Amino acid sequence: MTRPMHLNLFIQSRGHHEAAWRHPKSSPLPLTDIQYTVEMTQKAEAGLFDSIFLADVLGLWNDVQTTPFNWLEPITTLAALAMATKRIGLIATASTTYTEAYNLARQFSSLDHISRGRIGWNIVTTWSPQAGSNFGGIGEVSHADRYERAEEYMSVVKGLWDSWTDDAVLDDRAGGRYADPKGVKPIEHAGKFYKVKGPLNLPRSPQGRPVFVQAGSSDTGKRFAARHAEAIFTAHLEKSTAKAFYDDIKNLLKEEGRDPSQVLVLPGFSPIIGSTEAEAKRFSDELNELSDPEVGRNRMSLRFGGHDFSHLPLDKPLSPEDFPDPKLNEASRSRTEVIVGFVREHKPTLRQLLAKLAGARGHFTLEGTPEQVADVMEEWVKGGVSDGFNLMPPVLPEMLDVFIAEVVPILQKRGLFRTAYEGDTLRSHLGLARPAVRMER
Repeated sequence: MTRPMHLNLFIQSRGHHEAAWRHPKSSPLPLTDIQYTVEMTQKAEAGLFDSIFLADVLGLWNDVQTTPFNWLEPITTLAALAMATKRIGLIATASTTYTEAYNLARQFSSLDHISRGRIGWNIVTTWSPQAGSNFGGIGEVSHADRYERAEEYMSVVKGLWDSWTDDAVLDDRAGGRYADPKGVKPIEHAGKFYKVKGPLNLPRSPQGRPVFVQAGSSDTGKRFAARHAEAIFTAHLEKSTAKAFYDDIKNLLKEEGRDPSQVLVLPGFSPIIGSTEAEAKRFSDELNELSDPEVGRNRMSLRFGGHDFSHLPLDKPLSPEDFPDPKLNEASRSRTEVIVGFVREHKPTLRQLLAKLAGARGHFTLEGTPEQVADVMEEWVKGGVSDGFNLMPPVLPEMLDVFIAEVVPILQKRGLFRTAYEGDTLRSHLGLARPAVRMER
């Protein structure tokens, strides 16, 4: 295997197509039934995926009538998944804007102990407008301020995870010494946003700290990722923009003095797989027939900070002037840049754009046979477009089952994907080094 391909399963709703919850081949279980998430994770583990990922939203969307976007809180869910699996990595989203740093450090360190070293943290700064009114009156925080907070937040949590050395716990029963106090130090952080004394009140975890995952693709988000991330989830509608992003990130990593091989870029990928192209197209048509363009219009409005798109006709070609400037957007800046870039390049109608976004909210979609799907994946990895994929099945479990049964064996036969787990931690699956303790106090 010359260049290993990394695969993460993104578990969300009953699949990533906005109409997946209505499709007869989606899971009949309630989204709040832990068995649903356990089953998806165990399938991914049987398929030898590196990890699974759970997203999060800190409030209820305004389209609850037509969109099942409410599910179990991800951090507590990972604890359950850790006990139901043995090898697969487990990644959860948590916000630097609306989560106390000390609590987050404790929770993820505990999860890493519980799972014996399989935890990752998807670092988000939280753009959703409904979140601001749910947390202590902070309100909405601007894009720039969110990232300024996040930089200080990272200093705090890294300090807390480094507040115990690897050998601090002696557990010397005969000598009566549980821990060496020289290996446990407060962090004494006092900054603009946070004041945290430390140290953390549990020992250093198996991986030292969770794997850092990040998904921002704005200029600020990419710089943040280049400083901190070890895996990057990114959204692209086309290969060309994915390639440009990949090259940009790898160059930024060099500028930050980091080894580019220690940061994996995993674009979202949502394939509809059929035994023939026609069969895949029929499945896609079934999903699109269950979609409502007005649901997509509302969701796009939320992406653009509540901008009103109601005046746009469905069947008139769009132009970038129909959208607010993404650089002025205080909500989801990176995704809005993807949308406006696609409009600039292809000039779709609103109906066509909404259909494109319905498949996976701005991630790459494909209809084809198992061989065609594997061909595209191989082309992207060998061509320096990605280090693997954040798999987003349009319907769960149907398209996950097909992918594991039909696509994974092709990738394995081509020497692109593992045939067995070789390690026990998420870092080992991803080929990442374990961070050393830094006690510069």
